[in-house]
Amino acid sequence: MMEEKRETTDIFRLNNIEALPGQRWDGFLELAGGSIRLPASVLHGEKPGKTMLITAGVHAGEYVGIQAAIELSCKLKPEKIVGTVIIVKVMNLPAFEKRSGSMGLEDGKNLNREFPGSPDGTEMERLAWAVSRELQPAADYYIDLHSGDDYEQLTPYVYYAGKAEEKVAAESRRMAEQVDVPYMVRSNVASGGSYNYAASQGIPSILIERGGMGGWTYEEVRSTRRDVRNILCHLGLYQGQKDYRTYYPLEVTDVRYQDASQDGLWYPARKPGDMIHRGEKLGEVRDYQGKVIETSIAEFGGVILYQTGSLQVLGDGPMVAYGKVVNPYDERKERIVHYWEKRSSDFLTHKRAELHSAMAGRWMKEIRSRIPEKKGLRILDVGCGAGFFSVLLAGEGHQVTGVDLTPDMVENARVLAAEEKADCEFMVMDAEKLDFADETFDVVISRNLTWTLPHVRHAYREWVRVLKKGGVLLNFDANYGLSDFTDVSALPGNHAHQQIGDEMMRECEEIKRQLPISSYSRPAWDLETLGAMKLQEFAVDLGISGRIYLEKDAFYNPVPMFMLRTQKPE
Repeated sequence: MMEEKRETTDIFRLNNIEALPGQRWDGFLELAGGSIRLPASVLHGEKPGKTMLITAGVHAGEYVGIQAAIELSCKLKPEKIVGTVIIVKVMNLPAFEKRSGSMGLEDGKNLNREFPGSPDGTEMERLAWAVSRELQPAADYYIDLHSGDDYEQLTPYVYYAGKAEEKVAAESRRMAEQVDVPYMVRSNVASGGSYNYAASQGIPSILIERGGMGGWTYEEVRSTRRDVRNILCHLGLYQGQKDYRTYYPLEVTDVRYQDASQDGLWYPARKPGDMIHRGEKLGEVRDYQGKVIETSIAEFGGVILYQTGSLQVLGDGPMVAYGKVVNPYDERKERIVHYWEKRSSDFLTHKRAELHSAMAGRWMKEIRSRIPEKKGLRILDVGCGAGFFSVLLAGEGHQVTGVDLTPDMVENARVLAAEEKADCEFMVMDAEKLDFADETFDVVISRNLTWTLPHVRHAYREWVRVLKKGGVLLNFDANYGLSDFTDVSALPGNHAHQQIGDEMMRECEEIKRQLPISSYSRPAWDLETLGAMKLQEFAVDLGISGRIYLEKDAFYNPVPMFMLRTQKPE
């Protein structure tokens, strides 16, 4: 069972360590009666909370994790800690200090195969026993930091403990979802690995992989630090906002670890992160005369997670590991829909008023100058919300279809259109997966949507697909990733963001930071993305806000918007 550990602001004690509330402790943690000493730091918060254990150097030659742990111990602020953070910077210290690779210095064993270990065993077995009996029980959560060994190349990814009580596995997965890597892998073993065993004892646990070939870079270390901090913020152990991310990890299942049958020279055909197909050659092992003695073939399609990067490969040693990429239900979309559902009634009121303001005419003037002059255009309003653009364009004599993923927004758009006697069609639909035939619309238009989408590249591809040849794509958006939605100091008192409350704005900010688009430089990223789709004619207007938002009123947008226009080739 997943045990609840006592939350306290008392002195933190662990073997020889004592830390007062609000204090940072640095030194050597003593285990096994002092026979094992590990470099460690403890940050004990003034506020009560859970305890996070962070370890590195389980494999002593994996330096990204070790340096990240060292920097975390210096950069995390005790005054922002809620609970306690224990950081063990190098677990296999003898091998690290002798620069002898990742195996045990005395017994040659892999520490991450020995948990829970034995008190009377070999060097690594005794270390595993001490950690599993004296260190892990102090934790409520566990993050183990790794990278590729001196012979391993890998794409960044994260393991989460799956062989544990359902509640523990689910919490482990939520921790993994905070990591800024392309892939996450559910582990289905309960012992051997440090984090696997901890999870089997009721501690939600993950293992982060980043870097390789026995090296490290500052950027890899910074990325790992950001991952840890985001997890701490997610769990409420650190007071602050999560950092922006590039990835939301996709699940990888059925991982195959292909080992060489004998010693030889390894020649990979692909690289980590590459997508592969069933039956594809992944590499081959040759002898010193260049004769092929073994070939690695993909048993199914998927992604390469890691492979041997050294010229030599050992018998029964790894050649390559790959797995199937699953496209799971994206909970971010559910969260986005739920958020806008809560704001839908306010949006109807807001858009109803905006439709009868001077701003409506300004918007129509901007749009009219950028779409074909003829009447009766088939126009798709993507992310129509409460129907502001749809109603405006229908009033100009166009055939308008509005789509939005939030059912309440679509219903409100129908209400608004009925009030204004506008002949529009509205549908609940995902902007990233449009249910329209190719070349259906003369114009695709959107306002303040792309910044909310998890997969903007997919959305753009869909919008271009449904455009007729010569059709116009018109996107009004802003680089909202640069702004903090919780800061409403520049907004007038009657503004919508002032009225909905701090909690809603914090929720919006939290969602935004989970979306890759928030970390991109826009509209430069949009131009590059659309250019890769063979679009050639572009117009970008960075002055749209200055012409639309002339007054600081309830409709005012303090973030400078851009207009991006492109046309599908004839």
